[in-house]
Amino acid sequence: MGSFAFALQFQQTFDTRGFFIMRATPTNKFCIALPVAVALLLGGCGGEDEPAAGSSSAASSSDATGTAQAEPSFNTADIDFAKSMIPHHAQAVEMADLAADKATNAKVKQLAAQIKAAQAPEIETLSGLLSSWGEPVPSSQDSEAMDGMDHEAAGHSGMMMSEQMKELEAASGAEFDQMWVDMMIEHHEGAVTMSEAQLREGSSTEAKQLAQTIADTQAKEITELQSIDLA
Repeated sequence: MGSFAFALQFQQTFDTRGFFIMRATPTNKFCIALPVAVALLLGGCGGEDEPAAGSSSAASSSDATGTAQAEPSFNTADIDFAKSMIPHHAQAVEMADLAADKATNAKVKQLAAQIKAAQAPEIETLSGLLSSWGEPVPSSQDSEAMDGMDHEAAGHSGMMMSEQMKELEAASGAEFDQMWVDMMIEHHEGAVTMSEAQLREGSSTEAKQLAQTIADTQAKEITELQSIDLA
């Protein structure tokens, strides 16, 4: 801040009554003091540079994104369904191949071809789902996949035990047709039960959609199997 100063000039005089008075009047001379110092800030005061505005919140957001785990798109029920349905379908395809060679009833042959056409591609779909989940894929060529399962569990899934498959292979003519129809109805009923469980307990959208297709298709085929005239 500048400072301002002025001088007073004193004049001696007498007023009209004859009294002595002294007057002070400002002179024409004054002086102004100009500011002469400007403080410079030294760079050493701050130390390290401050982070750019918003960088802290951006880093926090990035960390939160990196640590947040995405919700899984599948669960244990999905995995079990796929792993169980692959050998289940594989056995149905094997039975369909037997009917193509040994059945004498035209409707049996027709349904056998229909079943194979539907289930063979579904095996590929199920295998693809397991691979995408990082799970091992059971061999669809293993017709003995259920040998390690007890009879109660096999009955629940509708799959035939190895001795039943051998009996089917040994049969011929009308006996084969009847045995094949009875076994395939039981097999389909097991698939419907497995698919309904998947619809209740599964998480994967793709697996549940496939389960719905299997349940609908095989329920319809059960009706067709039951309507075959084997007389």
